[in-house]
Amino acid sequence: MTDPLSEIITLLRPRAVFSKRISGAGRWGVRYSAFDQPSFAAVLEGSCRLAVDGERAVTLEKGDFVLLPATPGFTMSGFRPITPERIDPKLVPSPTGEVRHGTRGGRPDVRLLGGYFAFESPEYAVLVSQLPALIHVRGVERLSTLVQLVGEESLERRAGRELVLTRLVEVLLIEALRSTPGDDTPPGLLRGLADARLSPALRQMHEKVSRSWTVAQLAKTAALSRSAFFERFTRTVGVPPMEYLLGWRMAIAKDLLRRDDFSLTEIAERVGYGSASNFSTAFSKHVGKPPSRYARELRG
Repeated sequence: MTDPLSEIITLLRPRAVFSKRISGAGRWGVRYSAFDQPSFAAVLEGSCRLAVDGERAVTLEKGDFVLLPATPGFTMSGFRPITPERIDPKLVPSPTGEVRHGTRGGRPDVRLLGGYFAFESPEYAVLVSQLPALIHVRGVERLSTLVQLVGEESLERRAGRELVLTRLVEVLLIEALRSTPGDDTPPGLLRGLADARLSPALRQMHEKVSRSWTVAQLAKTAALSRSAFFERFTRTVGVPPMEYLLGWRMAIAKDLLRRDDFSLTEIAERVGYGSASNFSTAFSKHVGKPPSRYARELRG
């Protein structure tokens, strides 16, 4: 059966990894403005405090992994009160060595490997909206190994570097997402997949996206009444089932339009519309422009 997480990561198309070593000692704190692109950090030793806008502050310890799919503003600091130094990540030049915050020299209180990458998909914001704003994973050795490999590969210029980094980041994202307890996350895909009743319906929607689904059919897949399924899906995933299905169909359609090797009729069939005209009408209503114009602008 189709894996929705893998499909979303495939459509996001992560690429272009940058990483750096960061350490802090004594009284220190940095305030990063919103970056919008995905970023990550792994704690190599020690501990520190992380406060992401809109989320509860957390203590990061050795072995912890943090992923911010859209990187809102955040503050990282030691545990002593301080006015943090303000940093705009879009303006700061790439460092050539380890970045030290606070007391210079000596053993740090914390050392991390931090970095960011880009999603090539022009519609990444829609896909990322299905993921938690902050993913904090503790004690997963596989993630630490993947982060180390990403760090090593990003610093070298060996043949095949970009392809290796792309594959590593895809695996890193999947591992981080599936290591996150779904029932502890806000409404979205992870929480839906963690629900034993809703998960089969979500997987069917992804696997058979071209099928003319009804709420009643999906409810039967979940072994729930129509009303119970609708209420549970909307509460758990954050949107009604048909709205989720429409959003996923449009995400696939946008990706196919980008490739320039499918006709409108072929795309319409792949995403569950009986004709190119019906697809164009639905696409225009959802996106605000017809598919032909969307494709021209994207390629231009």
